[in-house]
Amino acid sequence: MTKLFNIAALAVASTGVIHVKDASGQPAYADAERKLPIRIHLHGPGSDIAGVVESRQSARALKRYQENDGKMTAASPEERLAETAADLATLTARFENFTYGEGDLTGEDLHRAVYADPKLGFVTKQVVKFFGDWGNFSDASKAA
Repeated sequence: MTKLFNIAALAVASTGVIHVKDASGQPAYADAERKLPIRIHLHGPGSDIAGVVESRQSARALKRYQENDGKMTAASPEERLAETAADLATLTARFENFTYGEGDLTGEDLHRAVYADPKLGFVTKQVVKFFGDWGNFSDASKAA
């Protein structure tokens, strides 16, 4: 009898790491010697935390739908920015080699502040794109 492939071997990791690029697309470092990469550690799309965020997004959409007499409506730009910042802050495990502002924020408050800053929108876009690609959480992505 042929042994079947165990699909669990293809499961993704619970976290992934993105090396942040600056607005011009260059990898960002915290030091002139380029030894301290600016990185963001994210909970993966298969994690329980990602499930919580997905449920929260669905609940927001349903609430907007109900509040607008069954009409699909988009969030305002301010709402969208705040919602995206909150979702990404929840999905972020930690920042590596950087802080924000005076450095007095920590944890989810720090993460939310970075993602809510429109002048750092290039960081938010990178994180959204990275999180959307399950391959970034595979064993192959760790070897790269």
